[in-house]
Amino acid sequence: MEMTFRWFGEKNDSIKLEDIRQIPNVRGIVWTLLDQPVGEIWPESEIAKEVEKIKKKGFHPEVVESLNIHEDIKLGKTSRDDYIEKYIKTMDLLSKHGVKVICYNFMPVFDWIRTDLEKPLEDNSTAMHYEHKILSNMTPAELIKNMKDNTTFELPGWEKEKLDIIQELFAEYRSVTKEDLWNNLKYFLDAVIPRAEELDIKLAIHPDDPPWSLFELPRIISDKNDLKKVINLHPSTHNGITFCTGSLGANRENDLEEIAGEFIDKIFFAHIRNIRYLNETDFIETSHRESDGNIPIVSIIEILQKNNYKYYIRPDHGRQIWNEKCRPGYGLYDRALGIMYLNGIIDHIIKEEKH
Repeated sequence: MEMTFRWFGEKNDSIKLEDIRQIPNVRGIVWTLLDQPVGEIWPESEIAKEVEKIKKKGFHPEVVESLNIHEDIKLGKTSRDDYIEKYIKTMDLLSKHGVKVICYNFMPVFDWIRTDLEKPLEDNSTAMHYEHKILSNMTPAELIKNMKDNTTFELPGWEKEKLDIIQELFAEYRSVTKEDLWNNLKYFLDAVIPRAEELDIKLAIHPDDPPWSLFELPRIISDKNDLKKVINLHPSTHNGITFCTGSLGANRENDLEEIAGEFIDKIFFAHIRNIRYLNETDFIETSHRESDGNIPIVSIIEILQKNNYKYYIRPDHGRQIWNEKCRPGYGLYDRALGIMYLNGIIDHIIKEEKH
């Protein structure tokens, strides 16, 4: 498996590529163009600049995360064909510059949701926290304000142009059912997968985070059956999933080891993070160390390694530690610790296999 690290670019990240270079075994940078409006074609000049920076520091640029899908596609509006065509044109440009996997999601309106981005843990580090009761008493506008007030960094999936029309979006989604959303996802996949095959780009859908309906918006990528369904919407060697242990793990009924084993050939990207359950719905993110949370990190890595997993893996959200000022969940220090923990697990498995 190929160890990677998510980076948001020089203008949007507190971390420098030369700092990431010092983390052992990191081969690739998972990147995006955070400044580009959702639905528009990424300028090739900007793609080339970003790729050049990444390669200059000794990394490959093979994974793009957050080539986000315009809401008109999810809503199934007549304008979706234009946005799909732009998505395909961006795929063409990314392929030209060495991209092999695109991570995307199909969550309506809101991407990932937390109620506190800097909840103190027992050791005085902070981590992202989800409390269902708090969210249930919030309006969408209050949630947006809460997320913005919690950080000075732009948050992926919380694009300003989308949040500025939040009331209109909610009005449009009132008539959209889960079945509608599935149909709209199929329409999208039917349009983009044939081109992805020609370009040899793998599309890896990210599960809903958290994996249940919020604000009465439909969510459809929450469990094993949903993953199986999305793969069958358009059977292809290039239609697959992002295996996010934290997102899927928030649903207590998901058997992550079973999912890892069953979908091993369809997992084109793996996000490894740990969460600690606080009750049936609430959770807080923790260090990657298995015993600090409830996710079976060790056995998941063992399943991937022993099945000769050949795609990409990265540490997902970490804590904010050692007074680091960074985007919540995306600091340097705790994710570097997470990589070293994952490296240790992998090294131990390889050593055992040799004996």
